Amino acid sequence: MNETSAALATARWPLTAAGETDWLRELADDDGLTGFMPPALPDAAWVLHSMYEHELGPTDMSYVAYQRAVLNGGGPEVIPGLDPADVFGGTPGEPPSPRWRRLRWAELSERTGDPVAPEGRLPCYRSFPSLREPSGWPVGIAGPSEGSLDRTDWNRLVDILTEHSPQGPQTRCMAYYNPLLQRAEDFDNLHVRAGTLADAKALYDHPEEDGWTPSNLWAQDRSWVLCTDYDLWATKVAGPAPLVEALLNDTEIEALRLPWAH
Repeated sequence: MNETSAALATARWPLTAAGETDWLRELADDDGLTGFMPPALPDAAWVLHSMYEHELGPTDMSYVAYQRAVLNGGGPEVIPGLDPADVFGGTPGEPPSPRWRRLRWAELSERTGDPVAPEGRLPCYRSFPSLREPSGWPVGIAGPSEGSLDRTDWNRLVDILTEHSPQGPQTRCMAYYNPLLQRAEDFDNLHVRAGTLADAKALYDHPEEDGWTPSNLWAQDRSWVLCTDYDLWATKVAGPAPLVEALLNDTEIEALRLPWAH
């Protein structure tokens, strides 16, 4: 954790009234247990959480089988050139090591024949079924994070939101963390924080939020809102058309429209 960023987040993102989520509760017609999923406002796009591929590429062994082999004393020679520390190490929310590259969903879809998002479904652990069967994803591909953006995507998303908010970095925002992200003793205490987009990147290192990005982040004027549902591999951004088009056309973020989840 970046200590400077953590101190900034603590100072600039204090807790505020839980009632700030009341409008989201009505908008989403939901209790927000996994995040308040907004409708289009009037448009929406889904930011796909990043996945990564080792420079050696995917292997013929699943993570489960690889971990079992390592625990049984197989060591690095289980797969030549693929050190267990390179597979199970690293920092949450960041590529496992410099030997891993960004693997775009579109590239993996073309490779496997699985659709990026099957019609009627949302991006989640059921995506890319050809990689799930029979024993799980292969070692060499690190799947997307569930319920949280990685640091690179979070930072880029904050940049785009800043560019498309009339007050830019001074845009007042609220951040909501669903109860499933809280420590057991905090389960009944909703975490809603107030701050500005200028300090939003620091939220990644907030010491009280355990490395999760917010379940919902929204502008105080309610012109846009994002939702990272606890069970999904993608973040929905609802807002004006120019914001959505910027997400769809960005060269860093990978985003798409899902008409059935608009």
